[in-house]
Formats: sequence, structure tokens, C-alpha cells
Amino acid sequence: MTTTLLAGRQFAILSSNVSRRSFSTSSSLAAAAEVKRLGVVGAGQMGLGIALVAVQTAGVPVTLVDTSQASLDKGMKFADNLWEKHVSKKRISQSEADSARSLLSPTTKMEDLSNADFVIEAVPEIPSLKTDIFSQLAQITPPHAILATNTSSISITKIAAATTPPNNPKDLAAASRVVSTHFMNPVPVQKGVEIISGLQTSPETLETAVEFCKRMGKIPSRSADSPGFLANRILMPYINEAVICLETGIGTKEDIDILMKNGTNVPMGPLQLADFIGIDTCLAIMKVIHEETGDGKYRPAVLLRRMVDAGWVGKKCGKGFYDY
Repeated sequence: MTTTLLAGRQFAILSSNVSRRSFSTSSSLAAAAEVKRLGVVGAGQMGLGIALVAVQTAGVPVTLVDTSQASLDKGMKFADNLWEKHVSKKRISQSEADSARSLLSPTTKMEDLSNADFVIEAVPEIPSLKTDIFSQLAQITPPHAILATNTSSISITKIAAATTPPNNPKDLAAASRVVSTHFMNPVPVQKGVEIISGLQTSPETLETAVEFCKRMGKIPSRSADSPGFLANRILMPYINEAVICLETGIGTKEDIDILMKNGTNVPMGPLQLADFIGIDTCLAIMKVIHEETGDGKYRPAVLLRRMVDAGWVGKKCGKGFYDY
């Protein structure tokens, strides 16, 4: 069977699924407004940031899930310190801080997402980990729940496929509700969010995700499900090229960052930015883009790999291209 015929049949299946759904902008607005509880999987920097913005800006109760109690404790301590700082600087009142704190519920049990209307997964960029989580979410969450991933590079179509029963590939009940909400780091500061739909994602799911992100005070942009999507397809090769310039002696780390900061009016240079993102994260994304496109121009810099080998992954560990 030719690729064209296969694609035609797949498109027909998806069209049939979508045609059964009523869709309009007003319905997506209503669906976003009906998100009465958000679930966030992963209590790391991104997951915690998403949870904080949801409770503070959208006023939505959040169930924060992580398999590590230590990670949850660390995250909650950070949140408490952050709210205390905001109160001391009179950015928010004590009652507002208390209200936000009361909306955030940490747990180690995935089963506690059984009443979530919208779930955002924010775990490390490990494909098998993400697909395993989505397979579980399809079984645990209500049949109307939107299942979103914060992946910065992994195919949304591949993640969505993990929710489809192996013995019934035509069953897109869960897969049609999978979408990507790729928030920018740090989430409480950056306004941008990248919305990516997979091959299975329904229009209603896409629009509901867009509207809910707006409810969180974000400015959404849409991207196709292509390696690296928009943000990292542009950003990561820029960082990678800066690392190559460093490893080949074209310039020092200070010269590279000072020039780009003062020459292009960005808040920080590419090497410092890599430290803040996480050098391990930068490497993981470059690997995905390189492997999935097969294009040599996306080959990760050797020094990028060596930094990760050394455990020098940036600000989060105290050492990267700079010391912290």
C-alpha cells in the first residue's frame, strides 16, 4: 500500500472522529472556563512553575504529582518562600498568598488526578517516561479531560499514540484529547507558551488549550508537530553554535555572551542561557532534532556532550559554563 493511500486512510479516520465533535470558539471558551481542577505531573522547575501560575493567575485548584516526596517537599518549600517574599515586597497580600497556598495539593499518587479536567505533564525529556505517563492518564482521568504535555521536542503524535488501546488503533477517544502546552522557562516570568497539536488532536482540544493558557495569563503561539517545534528549532541551534564557537576557540564564553547580549539586545547570552535552561536539557533537545531530521547541521556540539558527562549541567547544580 502506498504512503499516499495510508495517509488518506489515516486522515479519513481522523476526520470521521473530528466530525462527531461540535466545535466553535465559544465552546472552547466554555470548556476552558469549566476547568475546575488542573493536574500537573512533575514537581521540578517547570511543573512547579506551571502549578504556581495556575493557582495565582487562573485561581484554579492544582493537584501536583511527583513520585518523589522529596521533590514535592522541596517544591512546596520553594513556593512558600516565594509567597512570603511577594508578601514582604507588597506584591500580594497575606490573604492572597494563603488563598494560593490552599489551592495547591501535592501528592505522590497518580490516582489523585481522577477528578482533573486538564492535566499538564512536565517530566524530563525521556520519551518512554512520557508515553508511560500518558498511558496511565488515559485510564485514570475523566473522559473529558485534556491531556497536555510540556515537552520541548518529542513528537506529540507519538505521545498521543500511547493513549490508544493496542488492540484498537481506531479508538481515538483519549488521543484526540492530547496536545502540547510548551511553557517557557521560568514559567512565572515568561509570557510565551507554544501550543502544538499532534495528528490525532481534535480542534476542540487545541482551542481549549489555547484558551486555558490565556486564562493563565499567557500569550499562545501555535506550532506544527515537527522536531523542536518553533521555539527550540530556532533557539537550540543558536545555543549549540555558540558552544561550537567556544570549543573551537573563536571566542571566550565572556566575549560570546557579551557580544550577543549587547549586539542583539537579549537579556543574556547563549551560554548563560544554556546554564539557566540546563545543559542536559539542551543536549537532549539537540539529539531529538538531529535524530528526527537526519540533518547534520543539528549535530550537538562535542563540548555540550562533555559538559553533561562531567555533570556540569548549569545553574541547577552550581556549575555550567559559569559557576553559581
